[in-house]
Amino acid sequence: MDAGSTLREARRRAGLTQAALARTTGTSQATISLYETGRKDPSLETFSRLLAGAGARLTVAHRTQPVVRPSAAQLARAGRTLVDVLALAEALPTRHDPMLRFPPLAATSR
Repeated sequence: MDAGSTLREARRRAGLTQAALARTTGTSQATISLYETGRKDPSLETFSRLLAGAGARLTVAHRTQPVVRPSAAQLARAGRTLVDVLALAEALPTRHDPMLRFPPLAATSR
């Protein structure tokens, strides 16, 4: 669950602006914006209060699909892939050459 998109959807369904929700819940519009864009995460209490201000509520639902656990063979394969990726990353140069070795691209006019 993404708190920001959930909050935005609840606010829009209620027909509220960020400023209106902020006034209703005792917070600022800027804070609502930060929550909705994911730049800040609300506490569970704050999230529940904001949803209530938009006429929604937080509920816990059981999963309808079982959790799929990878087999030992799948885990081993993923582990080998990770080792290969890390080895490749170690082989890459750590410093960039300050000299450009290729000619710069010419600007084309359309």
